[in-house]
Amino acid sequence: MEFRLGMQISRRLHSAVKLSMPPGGAGVKKSRMLLVVPVLVGAGAAAYAQRAGDASTILSPKALQEIAQVEAEIDRIEAATLARLNAAPENQPQQVELLGKAMLYDKQLSVKRNEACAFCHMPETGFTGPVSSLNETTGAYPGSVRTRFSNRKPQTHSYAALSPVLHYNPGQGDLVGGNFWDMRATGRRLGNPAAEQAEGPPTNPVEMGLPDAACAVYRASRRPYRGLFELVWGAQSFVIKWPAEVEQVCDTPGPPPDGAPPLRLDPIDRGRANATFDQMAQSIANYEVSAEVTPFTSKYDAVQAGTAKLTTEEQLGYDLFHGKAKCNACHRDGGPGEDPLFTDFTASNIGTPANPRLPFYVEQRADVHGYVANPVGSAYVDPGVAGFLADRDLLSHPSQVDARWRGLEAGNIGRFQVPTLRNVDKRPYPEFVKAYGHNGYFRSLKEIVHFYNTRDVLPRCHAGDPGEGSTCWPAPESTANMNTSRVGRLGLSDTEEDAIVSFMQTLSDGYFSRDTR
Repeated sequence: MEFRLGMQISRRLHSAVKLSMPPGGAGVKKSRMLLVVPVLVGAGAAAYAQRAGDASTILSPKALQEIAQVEAEIDRIEAATLARLNAAPENQPQQVELLGKAMLYDKQLSVKRNEACAFCHMPETGFTGPVSSLNETTGAYPGSVRTRFSNRKPQTHSYAALSPVLHYNPGQGDLVGGNFWDMRATGRRLGNPAAEQAEGPPTNPVEMGLPDAACAVYRASRRPYRGLFELVWGAQSFVIKWPAEVEQVCDTPGPPPDGAPPLRLDPIDRGRANATFDQMAQSIANYEVSAEVTPFTSKYDAVQAGTAKLTTEEQLGYDLFHGKAKCNACHRDGGPGEDPLFTDFTASNIGTPANPRLPFYVEQRADVHGYVANPVGSAYVDPGVAGFLADRDLLSHPSQVDARWRGLEAGNIGRFQVPTLRNVDKRPYPEFVKAYGHNGYFRSLKEIVHFYNTRDVLPRCHAGDPGEGSTCWPAPESTANMNTSRVGRLGLSDTEEDAIVSFMQTLSDGYFSRDTR
């Protein structure tokens, strides 16, 4: 079936683009298969603008089928979690974890009651994007309003709760910590970046889409876990006088036209709603740091414990990771007293090309709710951490910027947080496609390792040109502050690239059970 964009956009966004089709491992071929993006169908952009509530205008039948399967699994996990409320643990930390899990899998906390936080963060993929066909095509995931897409791929929740509060290290001359690709969940207010991250999606128009944070509190007050919430956080949590129009307001996708919270609450009730929203987020963060999400059960961990050994190829990859490939310079595996998290919590611009498959590039027209996600259309260039430091896109910022960091904006253009490599290859089956890079440009570990190795060696080409991803690369989306000391010209052989992939595959949790240790 042919899918077309139905509008004129720049060359890098032409509809026929090459998508990698990785089988999921070190044996990924360096060739790409010509596909057409299943983004806008039928009448193209006009239909996209007019039928903003109809997911079929954006998503392919395969994607819709996979999304339905993921939603069914979310419903199953939620039902099993809610069943545990009948015999909730007496230990408070376990109560908070159970509460956080119940909310992570609760679709009612989105404006259309159709999208849980877990929609972008499922366990079978290491708590990142669970829809193979979206990873393969759009890179980003649809929000509760299914025609709204973000400008980035979902990050993992695994190990994210161990990130430090965002701070400036003058010795390194760098910001360190926080959550999100652009570090905007700083943790400076709640003392926990993961908690502040959890406050972003509910009111982000391109994610869960609620018009007011208090709407999440109102919806939670109607859920079966209310009693457990009040047990943990106090009977005052939901003692709020809700206005008569609360249902209508909370059923209307954000953002509100004037930017002000649309629920009319008096100052006391607003303060209570804000406090309860904080506690909801803290509960989710507590679940994310639990053994279910952050278990340290990979083969690598077993090797460190002396109960397993790396294969010859994995050992070669480990040695290259620490040596010739320079991976460990940013993806640190810890030192004395440090957990091996395979990130240094800083940001870097590795020169990733723009991902022309992101639907965000054609979200420059108002949808049926009057919202324009991307006013500049195909001219959009992701500013990275600098966007947060400049206070852009305030609707999705759960944390305020420290005014003392204003002078760091120019030095952070195009830079994105160094992700943990834990669970980087965790997938439900070998053929499942995972996306890599802040915008999901890469479709396999082999491809992104090849990019690190050859970015500055191979010639430039355009998206969709023959050889893209194997014998040539498109230009970086942004060359500002680009990392040239550790990326681009590593001199690795094809065998050495494969060995590094093999080592990273040892970082997937589930190699052993925590229950038996």
